Amino acid sequence: MKQMSFLRRIRDSRLFWPLVAWIVILIFNAIFEPSFFKLGILKDPVYGNHLYGNLIDIFNNGAPLILVSIGMTLVIATGGIDLSVGAVIAISAAMGTVLINPALGQKLISNEILTRNATNTPLPIIILADVAAGTLCGLWNGLLVSRARIQPMVATLILMVAGRGVAQLITGGQIMTIYYTPYFWFGNGYILGLPVSIYIVALVFILVWLLVRKTAIGLFIESVGTNARATYYSGINEQNVKLLAYVVCGICGAIAGLIFSSYVHSADGNNNGLYYELDAILAVVMGGTLMSGGRFSIFASVIGAVVIWTFTVTVYTLGVPANALLAAKAVLVLVVILLYSDYTRRLINRLFERRGSRHGTAN
Repeated sequence: MKQMSFLRRIRDSRLFWPLVAWIVILIFNAIFEPSFFKLGILKDPVYGNHLYGNLIDIFNNGAPLILVSIGMTLVIATGGIDLSVGAVIAISAAMGTVLINPALGQKLISNEILTRNATNTPLPIIILADVAAGTLCGLWNGLLVSRARIQPMVATLILMVAGRGVAQLITGGQIMTIYYTPYFWFGNGYILGLPVSIYIVALVFILVWLLVRKTAIGLFIESVGTNARATYYSGINEQNVKLLAYVVCGICGAIAGLIFSSYVHSADGNNNGLYYELDAILAVVMGGTLMSGGRFSIFASVIGAVVIWTFTVTVYTLGVPANALLAAKAVLVLVVILLYSDYTRRLINRLFERRGSRHGTAN
């Protein structure tokens, strides 16, 4: 009985299904595409020697998605949703690009930037402006949800629609290419052979984890998501809890935009962060956080994001056209929904209980 109880706790863990999904995808690659796991050392004259391979690309290219999934976890745990994270990525990328351009977006970046890495704005100011833009977006969403009492889907849909227009206004409607080499370090640089983006994600994860697990804020978020009215009558300001969750989500989106634009060397208001809100929601749901709010696991959401990006890299490795990726993701979404349904959980528990009872009878 103790063994059955232990196995059931493992199956009910938020980490169980994301890890199972990740292992299944890795086993698939091991059978059909063994070169998927190939790692090598690239001698780069600019960034030095560093590791390269599909496994490195998963964490490097997936860093923006992991970041927005961390922020989305807090929002969904309060019973809300943020459909604007993709637009926040675009706004953050546009803000950084415009500050790099001495003409502040009024014309294309000049050859002076290309040849001398010159800019009128110091790099720390560019980073602060990126983060400030995302913070303001999160604050806007949080005020609409917590103070104006607008439904989260409607409130964040406003910025989702308008945000890309804001990004294009910032850049003057241009797809702006970046030639400022120090800015590239965030998306293309390496420390001890590993991408800088991995260290940024690790730092953000640790800070948010300390915030929600080493303070009472995590309990407040779960309480608001479980029953906001009861939380209010318990003396907790549920408005400020929701506001904080949306602000953190905005900051995560801004940092994701910084890494994204640094990696692709450009800012495109139409395409930067496109569909990231859907992938982030899927990652959080895959991590076991209910859309109705309540208990959550940031680490499980991170694993969910890694699963999505591993799936994406696998599809590309197999030679599936990029325009078919959305259809492939739809299959992944369907499988996740079925696995997390109450019927599937009851069926799996029933099968394990029957198997356990048979072993007990045999003994």
